[in-house]
Amino acid sequence: MPNTNTTKKEVHIKPTTAKTSTSVEKVSTPVVKQVRVRTKKVAPEAAELPKLRIRIRAYEHKILDASLKQIMDTAARYDAEFFGPVPLPTEIKKYTVNRSSFVHKNAREQFEMRVHKRLVDIINPNPKVIDALTNLSLPSGVNIEVKMM
Repeated sequence: MPNTNTTKKEVHIKPTTAKTSTSVEKVSTPVVKQVRVRTKKVAPEAAELPKLRIRIRAYEHKILDASLKQIMDTAARYDAEFFGPVPLPTEIKKYTVNRSSFVHKNAREQFEMRVHKRLVDIINPNPKVIDALTNLSLPSGVNIEVKMM
């Protein structure tokens, strides 16, 4: 349940007059209703720390995990705080190809390519961490995207 502050406000309704057949006026007493008004408490935004978002892609998950271990070891060596690795959905591309070029139309083969992805956030990186990550030697077949957020 969200944080809400409830306050009560009083609403006054003006008295009404009604005439009867004998032309005697009756005055009703004012009615007081209580109405609840909810107000949301908005917390002041905390200053977000800069972070380095590293997204890694590879066809083989073993090479991907070895590269991640190198990156996390490098970040831990320089006392950087990191979050991850977060496994992202594996991208699967399927291709269907005819086995024969002419007669056998029903004979087909299916191939697939899997792209494994991981995500690592390094929170409040210092220049030493960034320098060490740029000089890191990773195996071929690993694609790295780095964003400063």
